[in-house]
Amino acid sequence: MPLRLVVIALLVLNGGYWLWSRGDLAGFGLAPAGLDERDPQRLTRQIHPEYLQIRAEPPKAGASGPGAR
Repeated sequence: MPLRLVVIALLVLNGGYWLWSRGDLAGFGLAPAGLDERDPQRLTRQIHPEYLQIRAEPPKAGASGPGAR
């Protein structure tokens, strides 16, 4: 019987944490600190993300492949 209560308590706590982390408890004044920082706000603060270019690193001298040592 005590093990059953522990499992039920852990399930309730896990569900409460899940609701808190999603911000569903914000109406009760319980919300994580970074909840208001979602993607739209971060994207507007970026400086020209379209200029980002990913370049391949040139092969080092003497290397004959990606796994060569």
